[in-house]
Amino acid sequence: MTLVLGFASGLPLALSSGTLQAWLTVEGLDLKTLGWLTMLGLPYTYKFAWAPLLDRFTLGGKWGGRRKGWMVGLLLAMAAILLGMSWTLDVAQAGLGRLAALAFALVVMSASFDIVFDAWRAESLSPSQRGLGAAWSVIGYRLAMLVSGGLALMLADLYLGFSGSYQVMAGLCVILAIAALFAPEPTEVRPPKSIKAAVVEPFKAFFSSHWAWWLLAGIVLYKLGDAFAGSLSTAFLIRGAGFSPAEVGAVNKGVGLLATLVGGLAGGWLMTRLGLWRCLMVFGVMQALTNLGFWWLASIQPGLMAMTTVILAENLAGGMGTAAFVALLMALCDVRYTATQFALLSALASVGRVWVGPAAGHAASEWGWAPFFLGTFVASLPGLALLIWLRPVIERAEARGSSQAG
Repeated sequence: MTLVLGFASGLPLALSSGTLQAWLTVEGLDLKTLGWLTMLGLPYTYKFAWAPLLDRFTLGGKWGGRRKGWMVGLLLAMAAILLGMSWTLDVAQAGLGRLAALAFALVVMSASFDIVFDAWRAESLSPSQRGLGAAWSVIGYRLAMLVSGGLALMLADLYLGFSGSYQVMAGLCVILAIAALFAPEPTEVRPPKSIKAAVVEPFKAFFSSHWAWWLLAGIVLYKLGDAFAGSLSTAFLIRGAGFSPAEVGAVNKGVGLLATLVGGLAGGWLMTRLGLWRCLMVFGVMQALTNLGFWWLASIQPGLMAMTTVILAENLAGGMGTAAFVALLMALCDVRYTATQFALLSALASVGRVWVGPAAGHAASEWGWAPFFLGTFVASLPGLALLIWLRPVIERAEARGSSQAG
């Protein structure tokens, strides 16, 4: 079920971004307008703002429960929105405003589904299941992006047009809603008694620990070096290493995707054997070391095999690190406020990924590629050092989850 719901989480993303952009490009929309339409994705960043509502209220009464009812309702709402998008005419002119409004509504529903799904996953999985659960949900998410991105574009171009393609995606949402009906509802936890409590109590519960600020720093720093390297890796491979866009795309989409999926599953399996903290440490070291692979490419005249090896190692380590990192966020959440706390922690985790771009661009421009990637390795070290300091609190959080599951 984690795989299926992960698929449902990833399906709408391309339909409100890349696939929609392709549709409007075919319709002749100008580049400036296309650029502004990328702002439609902002609700994904600020979803924590309404997460307390989803912690406080249920949908569907006893049959729906605190989580399942929302997942089913949101998937049906996304199906209706996608149908509305498919019926929009003259999309580059009179229909543009309607299509943009529907796409924005789709993003809000999708971000809301992510909130509920993250909470369901954290509440449903025992500590021993979290690693594999995180891995399967990532696999489902990536597969859904291929379906709503690559497959949707192929259907639109070769058979159905964009309207027909969006109708197929709407039908998929209905099927996923039916599947979500069979998702087990997590053990019932009393929701907050008021909106005020739903907003205030998650912060109060988290910051009651004197480790709270250290944990927040660890969440930001754990993948910081990885984010620095990833922000310019494609530009480096094309401009710095001299590979063609087709070569980079084939390796990234083929070998890179496969390595990420294998890494996620391997990371989840290893967490059942080694425990959360050990895996975070081992995978974090692997992420740091694979950044040196790009430094190596920048220091030689690389061939296709060298690039493939580096991409394989980098995505394998990244997939393992992501599985452990998601498991960490689940372990840190209080089951009474899972939706709000996970939304907040995941938003904080994205700070590095969102904001490193400008700094990375300046560093690569001023230092050159080889020193830049050496710097991304150095940027990984503070997170690893902090992880050593945080070992007691991470192990306690994992043990607390085990006792609650028991």
